[in-house]
Amino acid sequence: MLHCEVAGSVGTITIDRPGKRNAMSAEMWRELPRILDGLAADPSVRAVVLTGAGGNFCAGADIGELDAIHRDDDTHLSTAAERALAAFGKPTVAAIEGVCVGGGCQLAAACDLRFAAADARFGITPARLGIVYPVAATVRLVGLVGPASAKYLLYSAELIGADDALRIGFLNEVVPDPRARVAEFTRTLASRSLLTQCATKDIVDAITAGGDVRERAARWLMEMDGSGELKEGAAAFLERRTPDFPWTPRPS
Repeated sequence: MLHCEVAGSVGTITIDRPGKRNAMSAEMWRELPRILDGLAADPSVRAVVLTGAGGNFCAGADIGELDAIHRDDDTHLSTAAERALAAFGKPTVAAIEGVCVGGGCQLAAACDLRFAAADARFGITPARLGIVYPVAATVRLVGLVGPASAKYLLYSAELIGADDALRIGFLNEVVPDPRARVAEFTRTLASRSLLTQCATKDIVDAITAGGDVRERAARWLMEMDGSGELKEGAAAFLERRTPDFPWTPRPS
């Protein structure tokens, strides 16, 4: 099952099925977008952390339920969950321990940032099962690690260590304790301008998707002008205090 907890300004989603190394059932894939919708509607939430229980992140989709999970690309349950996670408008961070395989990598890649323990293991394994990896997940993987590393992972279905995942660009940091590091990092995020973060996410995603970046940027510049963020940020800097940024996202 999936657990969701909001503490302070951070929502934490925990994949909790340790008996199967947190393999995602069909219902868990369906539940993730619903949880994200609830977090998006909570104005107190400034960032979301995705992690796993019992020393593992996620071993992927439950093989016993593949017929329910793996349909055509438009109705693929894991693709729908991945898209919901990637489209979440505020910063998302994966805290990774143990195995991060198949659908686990798919979920981690859909987060904005990834922090992992040194002994974490990563792999994308459809070639072991004769499955065509979902198009959306392939596009996202290529954007993260490049075509050569994406082919290596998908062709071989081999597991790689955290240092190699960092080297190819899948990870942002390898740390002794990813949960502690992510807690520290999200505290930093909460002290910064959420408008800047949301605008950055939207514009970077438009760049990587080949969208109209100028139109996105123009909308955010208009939002900035009426937000009071710059006024508060500059005043806090001059007064040597922590800023209290006033902007919150509008309900979608």
